[in-house]
Amino acid sequence: MNKLTLNKYWTLLSDYIRPQKGKFALLVGLMLFSITLQVINPQVMRGFIDAALSKQAEQTLLRAALLFIGIAILHQLVSVSVTYLGEVVAWNATNALRLNLARHCLNLDLGFHNQHTPGELIERIDGDVTEVATFFSQFVITLLGNLLLILGVLVALFRENLTAGLAFSAFALLSLLALNAVRDIAVPYEKARREASSKLFGFVEEQLSSTEDVRALGAVPYALKRLFNLQREVLRNERKSSIREWLVNNVVAVVMAAGTMLAIGLGYALYHNGTITIGTTYLFVHYINLIEVPIWALTRQIETFQTIGACVQRLSELKAMQPAVQESTQPATLPTTPAALAFEGVSFAYDHDDLLLDDFTYRLEPRKVLGLLGRTGSGKTTLTRLILRLYDPKAGKVTLGGVDLRQCALKALRQHVAIVTQEVQLFRATLRDNLTFFDRSITDLQIMEAIRTLELDDWYKTLPKGLDTLLESGGKGLSAGEAQLLAFTRVFLRQPGLVILDEASSRIDPATSVRIERAIQRLLAGRSAIIIAHRLETVERVDEIMILDGGSIAEHGARQKLADDPNSLFHHLLQTGIEEVLA
Repeated sequence: MNKLTLNKYWTLLSDYIRPQKGKFALLVGLMLFSITLQVINPQVMRGFIDAALSKQAEQTLLRAALLFIGIAILHQLVSVSVTYLGEVVAWNATNALRLNLARHCLNLDLGFHNQHTPGELIERIDGDVTEVATFFSQFVITLLGNLLLILGVLVALFRENLTAGLAFSAFALLSLLALNAVRDIAVPYEKARREASSKLFGFVEEQLSSTEDVRALGAVPYALKRLFNLQREVLRNERKSSIREWLVNNVVAVVMAAGTMLAIGLGYALYHNGTITIGTTYLFVHYINLIEVPIWALTRQIETFQTIGACVQRLSELKAMQPAVQESTQPATLPTTPAALAFEGVSFAYDHDDLLLDDFTYRLEPRKVLGLLGRTGSGKTTLTRLILRLYDPKAGKVTLGGVDLRQCALKALRQHVAIVTQEVQLFRATLRDNLTFFDRSITDLQIMEAIRTLELDDWYKTLPKGLDTLLESGGKGLSAGEAQLLAFTRVFLRQPGLVILDEASSRIDPATSVRIERAIQRLLAGRSAIIIAHRLETVERVDEIMILDGGSIAEHGARQKLADDPNSLFHHLLQTGIEEVLA
């Protein structure tokens, strides 16, 4: 693995720090002032000691003592300000990074999301970025600040005594070289630990979301065993990383012991020769303590470096991922009215699987409704994903109004094409935001008109705050029919040219089904539509029927014509029951 460099870290965060350059400049200025106070205060104490030994006036000693205390208090106030500003800059920068990473992940194609669980992405976007934020606030204060403190101490020592300056410079240089030599030894193991932790989070999220199935199927022992194995993997990598961090601590302990011996021995020798005073000997001991503090701090920071190395590499890899579905550089304009949808020689496969669609060709005329039937895995949902450009075909093209969808802007395409599935996703937000997807250009008047059109008036009147009523995530408190009607209202507000209903009424009870059917009728009026169905009543309104089998068209034609033909597959389905045959 390539060693982590500060350049990689800066590359990751620089775009988010630049907007805060004023705060960053103030942070650097306060940090330099803090270092200056730390270097000056021992000089005051040296003067106090020498003055006391030479029996100077109490007035002089009192002034020196008050000056020492004043500088110490001022240093504490400046240190608090530096810490506060460092945290502010760090969290502002990393919150912006979180936002961009979340947006980036949402724009990655479904292939990426099929390979990464929500729990794993949460660990990356939140867990890894939190580590980066903590490191940044400590990096500015600890790493950069303490390197400058060491430099300031060495300059002060050279002013006091050339021999002391050279000796302590050699000590500081050897200490930093020793730290640099062991800097990255735990990074691979820390990265492995965080990846194992991501898998653990993903597994826990997956099990919690399917608790009912796990318990009903008697899979609790398996889940616990899998949880134990994932935790064991985290522990194994944690242990390997901790052992190497222990080695780093021992290297620093030896270096610090050598530094203390150097300060005491050199101070004694120079004082014995009459070269320095007792106060200056104290100064040497105090300065070596000042140097030891940043070196110990740098050691702790290097332990964080092990974690941050893995985090930065993982976040950089995530940012570098590119969606397979790319925006067109010169997007073509889609028609504003319902237009013909065409598949022209389309072939498609998921990842390295066999072809699911092979040279698929079909054309849906404007304002026509297609009923799409087929067993699970026959390619029905795949066709809708290609229309929405959640995937692109491996060969051939999908066109709308003669325009290749790969030449369209994704936003414009998904404004023109809308889909309703049986799983309605509702957010913890107001009814208004759930219906408009936070689009403020849609007025309350338009929302209310859509609610009345889709017969949601009675339900709406029961809401305590109208459009400002807060809905729970997952549609808690709503019936399946109410949630489905809200999904239809969303589509109705967008006024798309093409509507896709993916088994949208398959879980609705018969009483609610009547309202749903009327809502669908109003929704499809004047629009092109594709209805994926498992129920007979759902396909009664369609103009054409297509039956898929293994990604190919097994049968296609006008619905009534196929229904009247005793030799057609559709006629057989009507006689047998679509639900039974296509289950």
